[in-house]
Amino acid sequence: MNSEKQLTALHGGEWIIKESQPTDTFTPEDFNEEQKMVMDMCYQFLKSEVKPNIERIDSQEKGLVPSLLEKAGEQGLLSTTVPEEFGGLGKDFITGTIVNEGLGAGHSFSVAIAAHTGIGSLPILYFGTEEQKKKYMPKLSSGEWKGAYGLTEPNSGSDALSAKTTAKLSDDGKYYILNGQKCWITNGGFADVFTVFAKIDGTQFTAFIIERDFEGFTQGPEEHKMGIKGSSTVQLYFQDCKVPVENVLGEIGKGHIIAFNILNIGRLKLCAATLGGAKDAATISVQYANTREQFKLPIAKFGAIKHKLGEMAIKLWVTESALYRTAKWIDNKESELLAEGKPFNEALLGAAEEYAIECAMLKVFGSETLDYVVDEGVQIHGGNGFSDEYIISKAYRDSRINRIFEGTNEINRLLTVDMVLKRAMKGKLDLMTPAMNVQKELMSIPDFNTEDEGAFTKELKYIANFKKAILMVAGAAVQKLMMQLDKEQEILMNIADMAIETFHAESALLRLMRITEQHGEAAASLQADMTRTFIYDAADRINKAGKDALNSFADGDELRMMHIGLKRFTKVEPFNTKETRRRICNKMLEANAYCY
Repeated sequence: MNSEKQLTALHGGEWIIKESQPTDTFTPEDFNEEQKMVMDMCYQFLKSEVKPNIERIDSQEKGLVPSLLEKAGEQGLLSTTVPEEFGGLGKDFITGTIVNEGLGAGHSFSVAIAAHTGIGSLPILYFGTEEQKKKYMPKLSSGEWKGAYGLTEPNSGSDALSAKTTAKLSDDGKYYILNGQKCWITNGGFADVFTVFAKIDGTQFTAFIIERDFEGFTQGPEEHKMGIKGSSTVQLYFQDCKVPVENVLGEIGKGHIIAFNILNIGRLKLCAATLGGAKDAATISVQYANTREQFKLPIAKFGAIKHKLGEMAIKLWVTESALYRTAKWIDNKESELLAEGKPFNEALLGAAEEYAIECAMLKVFGSETLDYVVDEGVQIHGGNGFSDEYIISKAYRDSRINRIFEGTNEINRLLTVDMVLKRAMKGKLDLMTPAMNVQKELMSIPDFNTEDEGAFTKELKYIANFKKAILMVAGAAVQKLMMQLDKEQEILMNIADMAIETFHAESALLRLMRITEQHGEAAASLQADMTRTFIYDAADRINKAGKDALNSFADGDELRMMHIGLKRFTKVEPFNTKETRRRICNKMLEANAYCY
């Protein structure tokens, strides 16, 4: 594990009620030399092996993607965080996250490798017996065998536990006989090993390890998809499929534990991959804007284009800030649990579960950032952006699935608030005291003291007020709606959006403060532009989400009072975002790439 200085980490969700310190915040500027080399190795792999073959991959040339996975395995890119005893490199969680980001710009290949290293391998690594891990993990780590995951069924959608696939113990007690089907199985067309979920005797939701050559197992034809066309996606069919009893994965009836815990890690990994893809799409857009001329000028000279490119950079930098802040929290918690004597699988699963709230928020923000970048990338390309001859059109189509993968963004928004409230009910998060303090503050005379005490006093106060806005709205919703709140999805998503904006704004500010402390204000001037622009815009978005929530359940004097409070908590001073975006954009135009 990472032997570097351990940073003080908050518990999951605790950032809402506690201040974080820049000195306790990990940032990409803290990558060590080995981690920088790993990132570069990923970029080089995409440049030499994947991008020259994008069209061949998209046409699903037989054997191409499996061969690329094997090449990635030879470089250790399939097993970065797998323990050495199972054929891996045994690196820390941060390095694993870097690999996910570094390989994120490979379009369909990125999906294949993420599925293999994530849901295709991790269930066995974290929940398998010693015998199962020794049998499967070395071959999955090297790429000799490819992995896939069968959870979704034709009628299940977001209700993953409503599986109809059944498993019944054979008369001789040696096999479970599976019957049913799974759909949207990434890597399903070529995978050798599948983690598949079924209900034993129709009730006990359980995971099984299934090999391609098991009797009674077949697959359907490749799906024709809107994007990620080179990613193998098929249905799996089980007709009296014989699975040896020793291939039960985890405990009988506890399959949901595997499904949900793997999703926590997968959500953070997806954010990392979308970040890598979005950085690449931003670079493509910058390069096009520099070369495309209209009215005898490069379109990069026009303010409307600068705004789009500047906003891309802001969203990317903020996403990156929140991603690695959270990844380090998970890394720290994993080290802490290992020190307590937990085995490696329980340590990482426990760490990911601790920060499941943050993983859900990252998934939403990262996937929506990528969608913004590729959408505006197409717009910058104009009519050419609609042509298959330009890679941005592929990036646009490939992006859309990410808001559905790993739980839809709607589900992740609902989970964000649900998990916070559950932690509060279990006594893991004291929301009541700060919420009551906010109520008292609403009844008091506002503090109009504007004296600045430090370089970031104003921004820190904005973030603190955003948190008060969340506590005010969420607290009032819980009081008013109580047990009915879970049925008010619109309100829950409003509150989630307030939380997502605030967490990302705080992550960016803490990163800016660290860079400023280490290198001075001049060196951090553009990062300051990005942070301040994001906070300024976030204030309006938080205000809108808060108003929409309050208007849904409050009325009369109570509603008026809370509207006044929300306005107070989301008030920011006037700020010229046109100039900041131009400065942010100009640096990219000069570098001819995303360069932050």
